[in-house]
Amino acid sequence: MKNFLAIYLGTPDSMKKWENLSETEQQQRMKEGMAAWTGWMEQHKDILVVEGGPLGKTKRIDDDGIVDTRNNMTGYVIVKAESHEAAAKLFEGHPSFSIFPGDGVEVMECMPIPTL
Repeated sequence: MKNFLAIYLGTPDSMKKWENLSETEQQQRMKEGMAAWTGWMEQHKDILVVEGGPLGKTKRIDDDGIVDTRNNMTGYVIVKAESHEAAAKLFEGHPSFSIFPGDGVEVMECMPIPTL
């Protein structure tokens, strides 16, 4: 089994769709989404390496210093799977984009650190 990092993604456009919902619709979606997300986590508890969670504001650090920046990452989780394809299939129809205002999920293998 290999470890895979899944990054939940959302854009300003997807948030606009959420903001256009009424307060009642947002609350209903939140309730439905949290139930679906909790169900997904329970269904996959045997392959969860890190439960992850939501991500906050971003800072970029480079040779020029530290600056505020933005990206589309909204959350993460680390799972175990036999292959990249198997890991990706775990997120088909995931509540992060099927109910919540996300755009999708990107899945990548957590590679081992090379040894000399």
